[in-house]
Amino acid sequence: MGICHGKPIETSHDQPETTTVVSENVETPSVNSEIKKASKFPFYSPSPLSSVFKNSPANSSVNSTPLRFFKRPFPPPSPAKHIKALLARRHGSVKPNEATIPEGNEYDVGLDKNFGFSKQFGAKYEIGDEVGRGHFGYTSAARVKKGELKGQEVAVKVIPKSKMTTAIAIEDVRREVKILRALNGHKNLVHFYDAYEDDENVYIVMELCKGGELLDRILSRGGKYSEEDAKAVMAQILSVVAFCHLQGVVHRDLKPENFLFTTNEENSSLKVIDFGLSDFVKPDERLNDIVGSAYYVAPEVLHRSYGTEADMWSIGVIAYILLCGSRPFWARTESGIFRAVLKADPSFDEAPWPSLSSDAQDFVKGLLNKDYRKRLTAAQALCHPWLSNYQVTKIPLDIVVFKFIKAYVCSSPLRKSALGALAKTLSVAQLVYFHEQFTLLGPSKSGFLSIQNFKTALTRHSTDAMKDARVLDYVNMVSTLQYRKLDFEEFCSAAISVYQLEGLQTWDDHARRGYELFEKDGNRPIMIEELASELGLSPSVPVHVVLQDWIRHADGKLSFLGFVRLLHGFSSRLLQKS
Repeated sequence: MGICHGKPIETSHDQPETTTVVSENVETPSVNSEIKKASKFPFYSPSPLSSVFKNSPANSSVNSTPLRFFKRPFPPPSPAKHIKALLARRHGSVKPNEATIPEGNEYDVGLDKNFGFSKQFGAKYEIGDEVGRGHFGYTSAARVKKGELKGQEVAVKVIPKSKMTTAIAIEDVRREVKILRALNGHKNLVHFYDAYEDDENVYIVMELCKGGELLDRILSRGGKYSEEDAKAVMAQILSVVAFCHLQGVVHRDLKPENFLFTTNEENSSLKVIDFGLSDFVKPDERLNDIVGSAYYVAPEVLHRSYGTEADMWSIGVIAYILLCGSRPFWARTESGIFRAVLKADPSFDEAPWPSLSSDAQDFVKGLLNKDYRKRLTAAQALCHPWLSNYQVTKIPLDIVVFKFIKAYVCSSPLRKSALGALAKTLSVAQLVYFHEQFTLLGPSKSGFLSIQNFKTALTRHSTDAMKDARVLDYVNMVSTLQYRKLDFEEFCSAAISVYQLEGLQTWDDHARRGYELFEKDGNRPIMIEELASELGLSPSVPVHVVLQDWIRHADGKLSFLGFVRLLHGFSSRLLQKS
């Protein structure tokens, strides 16, 4: 729910309700399903916000603010119907004929609703007017009555215990407080003060942001931002999300309503709020419960296998809206939105995209890649040429580097040679990110990194959240690997993402140039048995069938196809295709 200032209002019948979906087990919408009457329910539509500014009253801008709770049953057939039912089961918000109550212990009256929080809320705070309302609670302004903050205004998120009718709902609240308490320390993160409880409610006390939602600012600007103003917003969003991801926290509900300005000033700083759906995740872990808001949900979330990359998709949707005032994926029903997310491509042909810079388009496309492996991380996005002249914050350490380094250290000499050749094709602009990450890891005066540097650097940036997410356990595993020191050139080879390069329009050029360099310095005659051994495979018949295409018959050297596949690493799916 968060510290929301926008009031919930009725939605017009020609616009779908934007729903925050929460599920533990949801049927994924079929990718092969077809949409009938496409002209009436298009995958892509001009901005639903546009009607606000054409032939509409001056005060009607609020009518486009998405609702934050369910108002009516969804029309079947829709995957949102299942999501709604599961949302109701998760939090117990069930009405007649709307959701089936599952049998079992989930609704036992003996649920323990004691969180162990302080019970002195009333003695310390005087609660005031309500400033926002969400799915399972509301937010009010309050004044501190005593202590260091005496007289200061704060925001209090009030969550009634009567709505915590499942063990999952109780755990959601407990985890939200745990994450807020552990993540304190970033300037674009809403400041958490403390959590309290009594017999009726849980009270989460936070900083009061008086500048309103990012969504309201977008609407007040006619539906979109200029490129320069959008850069200021995106830099702040990326900075705080990079911080969260480094600590092992994925937000899972990033949208304009969950970013608040601290004041009404034009250059006010932005704060991310509402960690009610957030969770801890390790670099090598995948989550499978479907959560988020329909317009901003990533494809892999609907496929129930995702990590921090899902947040980057949501940021891509926000960036798209900021720059052109339209949603990249829109339909009149929830199921239509989900199908668009899974199948449709956002339009960059309609105004104002042709008049925007190529860097701006490339930036958004890098975030809205349906393949999460090809999507930019938050730290990479901050190093993108579009933001190169806008240094509002330092580039943060990127946790994905640790994952790539681990894979590189465990790779065969042949693959390391291939990655080294590919790294030499990187442009000066692309090398900015690698230089920033190399510097953050604290190389020695001679310009080398040891594996121990990775552990030291991460420990220097850690919070309690990183411990709760067990990110340090993952890094400790990496730091135990025995490997020689890396200079900057080899670091680039180790930290490069082949999938991300493959997502660029310049991929063919990178691959061909890399292969030419590999031919000169790293390619050599190799037997199939040796190649299988290099890849850690037993020389079985299926392996021979697959790997024979990797080797040039003329001289026994690795072919271009073999080079590209070697860059990606061997996949067992190749054997299944044979």
